[in-house]
Amino acid sequence: MAECIFCRIAAGEVPSTIVYEDEEIVAFRDLSPQAPTHILIIPRKHVPSVSDLEAGEEAAMGRLLRVAGEIAAKEGISESGYRLVVNCGKDAGQAVDHLHVHLLGGRRMGWPPG
Repeated sequence: MAECIFCRIAAGEVPSTIVYEDEEIVAFRDLSPQAPTHILIIPRKHVPSVSDLEAGEEAAMGRLLRVAGEIAAKEGISESGYRLVVNCGKDAGQAVDHLHVHLLGGRRMGWPPG
């Protein structure tokens, strides 16, 4: 999707601080961090949101979560703790219509989150 900013980041058309990438996933630092560590983890394939995952794509979501754990360890926040957030839709705060997981850490998180 040529107009999707996350697709353009994944394609290398828009500069970003990439912290992880493979053939299916790209992870990069958020430009407006909400915690000392704030990384967005996206599938390269354009999927607008969790609601748009199709049958058979469950493994893609599982890979995003597994990679999030690996990145948290590399960032040094896995022992103290981190939060994974997936917003779905505008009322939930999803600003970019491309499935993504927020990896937040490096500080104590409050509850409830929203």
